[in-house]
Amino acid sequence: MVYTSRATGEPRAGCSKRPAFSPAQPRRAETRLFPNKAAASEEARRTLRYVEPLSDARTPLADFFSILLALCALLLVLGAGSGETFADEPAPLVKVLVAYHSLSGNTERMAEAVVDGVKSVSGTEALLKRVGKVTADDLFSADAVVVGSPVYWSNMSGEVKTFFDNWQFKFGVFPEFKMKNKIGAAFATGGQVSSGKEVTMLTILAAMLGNQMIVVSGGGAFGASATTEGDSPGIDNKELADAKELGRRVAEVAVMMKRGSSH
Repeated sequence: MVYTSRATGEPRAGCSKRPAFSPAQPRRAETRLFPNKAAASEEARRTLRYVEPLSDARTPLADFFSILLALCALLLVLGAGSGETFADEPAPLVKVLVAYHSLSGNTERMAEAVVDGVKSVSGTEALLKRVGKVTADDLFSADAVVVGSPVYWSNMSGEVKTFFDNWQFKFGVFPEFKMKNKIGAAFATGGQVSSGKEVTMLTILAAMLGNQMIVVSGGGAFGASATTEGDSPGIDNKELADAKELGRRVAEVAVMMKRGSSH
């Protein structure tokens, strides 16, 4: 094809024979590139012979990403599986130690009612022991400790005071404060209405606070108490209900503390 001059219509000298493409000549351009369908097909086959092997080839970078994706999928599966396992595992029991001193049996009855209150809360277990029988393992493995004492001269009994002294002399709670953040509570029994039951409970709570325990009340302002002489001999049902309420409150708070600290 020869280019002509727009002015004269004569052929230009030295012009290339390459066709000039325009929107009005799409099929002429296609014909120049591939004169017939057979040539187009042959050209496509030659192109594919070089392209197909490249598409099948795997580079080190592609291998790396494939391995990375596989590892991510494996971690997701393992993570989901372990989460289900943890969810199915039962929560550890909350242990409550109820320690007491009793000669007449009145404080012992209150202690038994406290244990009943603890057991009313699911996920808990109670250990009932006289103060002289408590071991270091009983004390340190407990999540909560409830101590009960009769009133002797407007204060805790000597046996209960010795029990607290032994926390250091026999069990060695200091200087690590091994009872720190455990739940503590108190109950008391006394012969008269104003015989010193509140003072007794407060001195028990003071010993616990000195060990950096968290003290709670229940069944009364400072804990559960019972009047055992005069117009109310022994332990009545109302006083037993107060002791049970104290045990339930201690167990509930201990459960909240233990479950909260495990997350």
